[in-house]
Amino acid sequence: MNAPTPAKVLAPTVKLLINGQLVESQSTQWRDVVNPATQQVLARVPFATPDEVNAAVANAREAFKTWRKTPIGQRARIFLKLQQLIRDNMKELAALLTAEQGKTLPDAEGDVFRGLEVVEHAANIGSLQLGELANNVANGVDTYSVLQPLGVCAGITPFNFPAMIPLWMFPMAIATGNTFVLKPSEQDPMVTMRLCELALEAGIPPGVLNVVHGGEDVVNAICDHPDIKAISFVGSTKVGTHVYNRASLAGKRVQCMMGAKNHAIVMPDAHKEQTLNALLGAAFGAAGQRCMALSVAVLVGEAQQWIPELVAKARTLKVNAGTEPGTDVGPLVSCAALSRVEGLIERGLADGATLELDGRKPQVPGYDSGNFVGPTVFSGVKPGMSIYDQEIFGPVLCLVAADHLDQAIDFINANPNGNGTAIFTQSGAAARKFQEDIDVGQVGINVPIPVPVPLFSFTGSRASKLGDLGPYGKQVVLFYTQTKTVTARWFDDSTTSQGVNTTISLR
Repeated sequence: MNAPTPAKVLAPTVKLLINGQLVESQSTQWRDVVNPATQQVLARVPFATPDEVNAAVANAREAFKTWRKTPIGQRARIFLKLQQLIRDNMKELAALLTAEQGKTLPDAEGDVFRGLEVVEHAANIGSLQLGELANNVANGVDTYSVLQPLGVCAGITPFNFPAMIPLWMFPMAIATGNTFVLKPSEQDPMVTMRLCELALEAGIPPGVLNVVHGGEDVVNAICDHPDIKAISFVGSTKVGTHVYNRASLAGKRVQCMMGAKNHAIVMPDAHKEQTLNALLGAAFGAAGQRCMALSVAVLVGEAQQWIPELVAKARTLKVNAGTEPGTDVGPLVSCAALSRVEGLIERGLADGATLELDGRKPQVPGYDSGNFVGPTVFSGVKPGMSIYDQEIFGPVLCLVAADHLDQAIDFINANPNGNGTAIFTQSGAAARKFQEDIDVGQVGINVPIPVPVPLFSFTGSRASKLGDLGPYGKQVVLFYTQTKTVTARWFDDSTTSQGVNTTISLR
């Protein structure tokens, strides 16, 4: 008699967060969360049912009634505690992130840390949410404004920064007095959920922060729900445009940070060693899966002669699992992402670009089933080629030649995207001309990934952004609040009446 087959052990389930409780979804639709270096199934994530989405929003709406009146100092202290909890659990958070997303451990810590900076900024909400006062705008009349929360807000986040981008969203929304419904990426929700657990531990009350998981149906439910007042989105241009149009038609405030094609100009006078290192780090870090990744370098004049040195440096980068010490380039997030990037590399060859370094099918001992692509470099890239026109979202750097600075600036300005750009030079005059004439929202001068710290706002532009106000910084306080202006006059018993005033003016 054959021995019985052992029962298959299912991976743990990712929970919903509704009204302060981790809840097992009743969904019949689930997706595996997979380690991209090993294909190990880490967990199963549900696609929330319509009733579960409605329950999350209903609890957020009820919690808003009291949360909006919570003293601002009390709100701030929660985020003071949350930032300490994140610091205390940094190693655990980074390990979770690396397991499900593939980043190297140092890069995963950087992902968490850049979100932590926004949490620290949220703890300063008492200074950020100040209104204005004008005394005696007319006889005995004062005018002042207050920034009041909107109600239930929502966030939809991508796979590539599963710690940082949720922390861009819910801390500022909640600190300003709103309640929040978060939909993380279904590809890597585990570190996001751990951050939300820490937020509850820090003192966020039940119903103020809720989490639902899912795909297109859940996104549409968030866009359509009448009780959600504002939506923040980071992700692909296709989905972001859909979210913006659908939610705007439903009367919501929307901010969408979307796709990009980020360029850097390399001038012949740039510091060669520093510049080459910066180009490689910005192009190949996180396996190129950053919306601010540097995907095009425009080499001006004699800088075109640096290509062999750039390629030689790129060859030295170590491709391996993110948990392995010394790894520079980890795996892509999924098998589908791997197939797409390899296909675009093939298209680059077919379109006539010169493949200076082919990163396909790298040998990674012990991780034969991982989603790996090594550093890849194309030269002779032109508009009209797929590798230039599309956002590759992989470790592929395109090189373009230009004769002079004006030509390079015109080339970048002709691209529809405007997320980020940079120039490498030792000339102050060239740098100033670049920052004045370039039509891109975020500019780096000898800085390859010019993402601003939270004292400022993320300011991508053109096709990379829909909506007027950016995430975090001063702009996001305006996004998550409604300005109410009050004009007031007080009388006492000794005040002499000035009679009936039928004009529009105050007197």
